Amino acid sequence: MTSGVFESMTDWFLTNPQWLAAGLFLTALLESLAIAGLVIPGVAILFAVAALAGKTGMPLGEALAWAWAGAILGDGLSYLLGRQLKGRLHTVWPFSRYPKMLQRGEHFFLLHGGKSVVIGRFVGPIRPVLPLVAGAFRMPWQRFFTFNILSAIGWAPVYILPGFLVGSALASDIKLPPHLYPVLGLSAAILAAIYLVFFRLRWGLDNESRIYNRLRRWTMRYDATHQFWRSFSSARPAQGGEFPLGSLSLGLAAGSLFAIWATINLSTGVLGGFDQQVANFFSSMRNPLFDTPALFLTLLGDIFPLTLGALLAIAAFAFRGYYAAALHVGVGLLITSAMVTGLKVSFAVGRPELVATPPDSWAFPSGHATSMAMFSGLAASFVAREFSNRKRWQIYLGFSLPMLLVAGSRLYLGVHWFSDVVGGILLGLSLCGFLRASYSRYDNTPLKLDPSAAFAFLLWLIGVASYLSFTWSEAVTRYAPLNTAAF
Repeated sequence: MTSGVFESMTDWFLTNPQWLAAGLFLTALLESLAIAGLVIPGVAILFAVAALAGKTGMPLGEALAWAWAGAILGDGLSYLLGRQLKGRLHTVWPFSRYPKMLQRGEHFFLLHGGKSVVIGRFVGPIRPVLPLVAGAFRMPWQRFFTFNILSAIGWAPVYILPGFLVGSALASDIKLPPHLYPVLGLSAAILAAIYLVFFRLRWGLDNESRIYNRLRRWTMRYDATHQFWRSFSSARPAQGGEFPLGSLSLGLAAGSLFAIWATINLSTGVLGGFDQQVANFFSSMRNPLFDTPALFLTLLGDIFPLTLGALLAIAAFAFRGYYAAALHVGVGLLITSAMVTGLKVSFAVGRPELVATPPDSWAFPSGHATSMAMFSGLAASFVAREFSNRKRWQIYLGFSLPMLLVAGSRLYLGVHWFSDVVGGILLGLSLCGFLRASYSRYDNTPLKLDPSAAFAFLLWLIGVASYLSFTWSEAVTRYAPLNTAAF
């Protein structure tokens, strides 16, 4: 696409912004469509259209939804085309002229199986080829569309957010604080150190570690400890049982840290000055560039999206006969709600007064941080259990991001103190650890993705999209900063 055509396209969208949604949908579709995705510069067009969406004020959730739908349809059409061309792909242009392109896709699919659909969506040259290959190799359609839908969830923000944020910045005269980049760099270094320590600890407690095996041998010396070890160990025949040492340790460690943190925060007042400094820093950061993603993240942590997700997970587990998993998700929902409400009322810590309409509940601990930590951790433990010990850290790392992002949004919007968020994360991780340890005794069969899980996830997305559309305008007003000097 020449620069003249590219400029003409952007000019046309600027004068016809009502077509931006269709532009996002069609571009995402063509970028994911077999053969077409190899020809058009889809990434560049997506960036430009997303920037125009941000510049014209399209809600971020709407932009992500259109791109997500287009990506799913594009991969789905490629998959169906591959099924029709089984055994004849090498005769179709451009594969007839460039056979190595198809060979790389086939090799990648045979090497990674179903995961190639997820991985391949983010790998440039083979991205439009893999759904075609999956169809040609007769990958079951239920499995393909499950991977297709889930991978599109991660793909849409990666390809839409950069352009959208640039467009939002261009639409307003934003002056970023000079201390932004040093603080971001320091925060990234601290998070990296925390992750390193946590994962080193996690690796040291799996069922292949010395500590695990030494503790197992010690428990066998006494009937009571041996009975306790066996009663909580998984009964999966192929693995010979696995005691939830990591989960139990997480519950105990995070619970102890929460008790210490709450005592220091509420009894000594030591953290008061630091809380105020953090609140002042984020207050100085408020600008439209960051407000949209922060509002999106904080609304994801509201009661409705979390409760809806929990209820759909319970229904999906129960439908497939995983009654213990459904029960633990339900218990987690009830315990988290009861504990957060009870602790807030007991501690009665006031919130920062930095937004137009602060939430009417008490501050400590943060309900958003607690709930996201508990549900993200529990979901990570269910997924990671189906992978080898060496790969589990990747699952935990991925599922920890929503927890950190939602917690960060509460600080940025000025509705929680730093101590509230830390306390919430510690409480949520503690609840997650104990719940997962309790579930271990019923963990007898693998949890696998199937169409019912994908359907439940799709229903959750529809519910969340509806919730965002109904509450967005009110949230913009409610979370508006009191100090608007930065605007």
